[in-house]
Amino acid sequence: MTRIAHTARNGDVHLAVDDLGGAGGDPLLLIMGLGVSRFYWPDGLVSALIDAGFHVACFDGRDTGGSTHFDDVPVGDPVSALFRRRPPAYTAEDMTDDTVAVLDVLGWPRAHLFGISQGGLVAQRTALRHPDRVHTMTTFAAIPSDVRGAAVLRYVRLPFLARLARMRHPAGRDGDVAAGLDLLRAVASPGYPFDERDARLRVERELDAGLPSGVRDSRAQARQVSATWHGPRLRELRVPTLVLHGEQDPLGRTAAGRRIAASVPGARYVELPGTGHDLPREIWPTVVREIRARASDR
Repeated sequence: MTRIAHTARNGDVHLAVDDLGGAGGDPLLLIMGLGVSRFYWPDGLVSALIDAGFHVACFDGRDTGGSTHFDDVPVGDPVSALFRRRPPAYTAEDMTDDTVAVLDVLGWPRAHLFGISQGGLVAQRTALRHPDRVHTMTTFAAIPSDVRGAAVLRYVRLPFLARLARMRHPAGRDGDVAAGLDLLRAVASPGYPFDERDARLRVERELDAGLPSGVRDSRAQARQVSATWHGPRLRELRVPTLVLHGEQDPLGRTAAGRRIAASVPGARYVELPGTGHDLPREIWPTVVREIRARASDR
């Protein structure tokens, strides 16, 4: 897949952006989840979105991949960051403004957003803070944007998070590859075969691009998790919304997706049988069809 690289800027923060193709189609910005870079989007899904009439781009949020990192800010781990009150390295509003900076560098006055997991949080908050820049908003495996602190436990499986945090791998490239593969296996869909070849491709191309393993950077993940949201409540969102959630998500409970859909007027909720916290190829036709229908209905 051909990638046209751009660099967006939000103040002192630089953001790595890739135009993935489909020029002339409806602009669609992909927002990846916690701890992994833009290279983790499956090529086949991107191609299917382009074939459905979208011009597709993706980017690394702050503290991820090739974008600016805040390594000098002291933090704990992602689990403790949910509950400890520390001065944040940045706010959730800053992360939404990063998204708008990406739209600006792409020359997109408005775009459709598709965010997975933590990226779904960023998509919700961008649609709330910058509704004039968003055509439609799709989340997959995300929790509601205005949930914080201990209330997060209603929607995530803490033992699973703790198990991820305890994973240990040796230093070096082989350890980085093993860490990425173990993460993708852990979040994989029970109802479908695990595609190890595709998983390895996505893990290795992040490393081949000279990027640090985001899966192993728990400090960056903690900084993102602890970014506080001060903006509007989810019930105030008026952007056409699609909520996708895996029926067998090992990390985020289906109650999370249902709560998002129930909070946003007119939102459509689709629960995907056999699906975990990932995007197996078997669900790509459904995902693309639903995003295309929501974009066409706006």
